[in-house]
Amino acid sequence: MSEKKMTSSRRHHLKSLILSIAAGWLEQEKKDLVAAKEAYMSENCPAPTMSGDHAALMEICKKISAQIDKIDEERYDIEAKVQKADKEIEDLKIKVVDLAGVKKPALKKVRMSADTMLKALLGSKHTVNMDLRANLKQVKKEAKEEPTEAAGDWRKNVEGKADRKKMFETS
Repeated sequence: MSEKKMTSSRRHHLKSLILSIAAGWLEQEKKDLVAAKEAYMSENCPAPTMSGDHAALMEICKKISAQIDKIDEERYDIEAKVQKADKEIEDLKIKVVDLAGVKKPALKKVRMSADTMLKALLGSKHTVNMDLRANLKQVKKEAKEEPTEAAGDWRKNVEGKADRKKMFETS
């Protein structure tokens, strides 16, 4: 039991040492960052000289304005490049998904009658009847009454149409 406590306290001690070393590194990193900023600012942005007449100050303002415009153009160009790269990345992601294809899960066989399937689809409010013929309209067949003349002697019709046959034969 005492060995476990010793190893636990030893672990705790090691963790605290690691955390203190990491805290020291973070502090050093912050100091280095501040020093790098100061060096960059002194190199690229010298302190403006405010002594001089109105024309000299106007010239300084024009130079600063030109530098701001140049930086804005660079920023705009970089943003355009980033947006273009983002769009290409999205297109490539879509292509990867298209090439991989959407995997359809294996469907399980479900034994279900047509009535229960329709109830599941339409909800329990709808009453479903699979007897589709019951919903059809009843139509009564009417016997066609042909005129009695047409039902008469068929030989008369044939003799009457014989003239037509002669027309086709002569031509």
